[in-house]
Amino acid sequence: MRSAAESALLETAARCLPGGVLGTVRFSDGLAFVVKRAQGSKLYDVSGREYIDYLLGSGPMILGHSHPAVVRAVAEQLGRGTTYFLLNEPIIALAEELCRAVPCSEQVRFTSTGSEATFFALRVARAYRQRDRIMKFEGGFHGSHDYALMSVAPKSPKAFPAPLPDSAGIPHVVEGEVLIAPYNDLATTEALLAIHADELAGVIVEPFQRLIPPRAGFLQGLRSLTERYRIPLIFDEVVTGFRFAYGGAQEYYGVVPDLAAFGKIVGGGFPLAAVCGRRALMECLDPSRVGTGEFVSQVGTLNGNPVAAVAGLATLAELRQPGTYETLRRTGAVLKDGLADLLRRSGRPAQVVGEATVFDVVFTDRPIGDYRSMLTADAELLKAFNEECLKRGVVKGEHKLYVSLAHTDRDVERTLDAFRGALSSLPA
Repeated sequence: MRSAAESALLETAARCLPGGVLGTVRFSDGLAFVVKRAQGSKLYDVSGREYIDYLLGSGPMILGHSHPAVVRAVAEQLGRGTTYFLLNEPIIALAEELCRAVPCSEQVRFTSTGSEATFFALRVARAYRQRDRIMKFEGGFHGSHDYALMSVAPKSPKAFPAPLPDSAGIPHVVEGEVLIAPYNDLATTEALLAIHADELAGVIVEPFQRLIPPRAGFLQGLRSLTERYRIPLIFDEVVTGFRFAYGGAQEYYGVVPDLAAFGKIVGGGFPLAAVCGRRALMECLDPSRVGTGEFVSQVGTLNGNPVAAVAGLATLAELRQPGTYETLRRTGAVLKDGLADLLRRSGRPAQVVGEATVFDVVFTDRPIGDYRSMLTADAELLKAFNEECLKRGVVKGEHKLYVSLAHTDRDVERTLDAFRGALSSLPA
């Protein structure tokens, strides 16, 4: 039951925040809550209720909340200062570790958010290629900047390669600078590149697009095509970086891009992201190129923040422990397979889509391979399922479920019980 204190906070949020929320995560009025604290795999609201958390701060808390190693590292750094706007030991150490871990990473430039990381990766590609247009894939999400918010979730998609803006306030001229291709469709992508290759600065892709894994050969084929036309290939690894493998999706799928954007896990729960890539491209960010026409200007007050850096270093140190990824994938596989079994038993047209460490239910019996196939899903049924899960103390994203190292066998058992109850409560 919601306490008076929590009700008052929700009323204040409704008055002071647009829509009463921080972004797009919105629960119905009867289920909305305010987080008081978090520990391990759990969230606790102001009313004292406990939730098993599969939102995980939208993904970065792969170790769980308030991990002792991260808390200790941050506490020690706070006594040394919170930000400098200058080179510092933690950020240099983190840059070195990214260069060691990530196959494409010869140099690193830090930002504060994943949106900034994809934005500057595109700017670097444009400077390097001396071209303006980019290609992205329908349904791919690359943050909240103007180039990214094209054909992320179009209700009535246009014919390829025409884009549709996903937000008000985007200049119409930007639409002419973005080409849209179908994810997992190498033949159509190849045909579009044959026509537009000379206009393109870069091709950006989520190697694992939202929930959809790449089909066999798709990423490899995309790599071959971009190499043929000498177009920089950019992986958006904000979600997949250090989640799928220590070297990200490029290690997991065995395909190495020219540039990659990292975020979420790399900051250990603090605002930090990075552009990684081949030296030839990253040198566009070198201040010695000022005045040459090749210099990419990129600066931010909190870029290279030492508190975020030590949190990231502590997180990565834990991920390097033997057996870590095997444990993470095993936990996720039990939950994913358990949910798939419950769906089969329910008789509903539904499936589980994704990888073991990030997945969700999709209420359709159509094969899922691209954005347009996702449009066949019953969105209202998914919303109802999410709310029924929340009633049973399980928090998940609107379209995604993240697994952490903090989730225990008991958490998985309780979650599957919640899923079972949620499915039985859905309308026929």
